Amino acid sequence: MRSLLAAVGVALLTALTGACTTAEDSKVSTTAEAADKGTVVEWAGLKSTTPADWKEETPSSKFRQGQFRLPKAEGDKDDAEIAIFFSPGGGGVEANLKRQTAAFQPADGKDKVGEKQDKIKVGPNDAVYQEVTGTFIKKPFPMAEKGTPMPGYKQLYVIFETKDGAVASLWLRGPEKTVEKHKKAFDEWVKNFK
Repeated sequence: MRSLLAAVGVALLTALTGACTTAEDSKVSTTAEAADKGTVVEWAGLKSTTPADWKEETPSSKFRQGQFRLPKAEGDKDDAEIAIFFSPGGGGVEANLKRQTAAFQPADGKDKVGEKQDKIKVGPNDAVYQEVTGTFIKKPFPMAEKGTPMPGYKQLYVIFETKDGAVASLWLRGPEKTVEKHKKAFDEWVKNFK
């Protein structure tokens, strides 16, 4: 009985004196493990973790809530980019969908820009998932008159209005082969926003 009490006393003492160290150690390893597994993104009050190979960048514009660089596919010269937006008054869903399509010109040999839309859910929100293909006109800023044509580009665009009327949107844009390489992971990431 004495040895049982001694064992319980040692276990209790160890637990009390080592608890802070153990909790701190596990907190650090959890953070390190999360860093190896991707970045937690908060968007429109929802959260989802990116794949680990998406490189977080400083947003290139004050209008962007977040920005990521995705590694290019073999044979492509450019990486793809993800930009995340959230605006209390962002112009509405239809106007933004038209604006995304207008950022492209038809690919060589085509008479119009490739565009397809689907309805999806992002958390509790009804959203539109738009795919646009063609020649993207890369501008130094959105309202610039001239830009550089980027043939063979594709954009995956997701947009919805929150119950408060704010507009949340994000896109994955880059060379078509690179966007296709990341499409499955992108779709999964969007689906996981909760």
